[in-house]
Amino acid sequence: MTETIRSMARAFDALSGDYDDAHHDEIARSLTAWAAPTPAESVADVACGTGAVALAVAAGRKNGTGGGGHLLAIDLSAGMVTAGQLRAERAGLAATIDWRVAPAVPLPVPDGSLDVILCASSLHFLGARALTDWLRALRPGGRVGFTLPVASQFRPSGAFAQLVAPDLQLPETAEDGRRLAAAAGLTDPVARVLDVGSRSVVLVLGRAPMRAFD
Repeated sequence: MTETIRSMARAFDALSGDYDDAHHDEIARSLTAWAAPTPAESVADVACGTGAVALAVAAGRKNGTGGGGHLLAIDLSAGMVTAGQLRAERAGLAATIDWRVAPAVPLPVPDGSLDVILCASSLHFLGARALTDWLRALRPGGRVGFTLPVASQFRPSGAFAQLVAPDLQLPETAEDGRRLAAAAGLTDPVARVLDVGSRSVVLVLGRAPMRAFD
């Protein structure tokens, strides 16, 4: 584990007891609804924090649509994962989510094994290498959904300012998000802006090419 990863884990561990779940839950619900994973699909909630995306997917499966597909929630912060597990237990969803404490890049999954990868509020810490790894992990035609903060509103402070990935330019508009996805190799990218209170994020969806990369 590199010092950067250790620093990131410590920063998010310290935040886990005071995380803005309501804000992140709203983003996760919108992203999950837009990506619309089916019950049979294998889904990864990447850099899951307290599991907002995984909980949204699991709740959808519980509320009448059934289960089946593997649902992975992974984060390098043990504190965040513990908080997520507690939330899942309170919601009666603990048995449906595979929680793992580990770096999210590379994902600990075989090549071409996932149907859907979702990443809410975290890609700006993972950087462009995450997008490359997602193309490896997705089956051909599999879907990616992620959110990024609007550039002009993003003001990280303290330790988090040093942890933002330098190789990924934050979008200002939906078109910026669409172009970012296309440049990363995702096909049929679409994007839109979501306003959450006084803050805005760009939601982006795309697909892995139908032909796997050599």
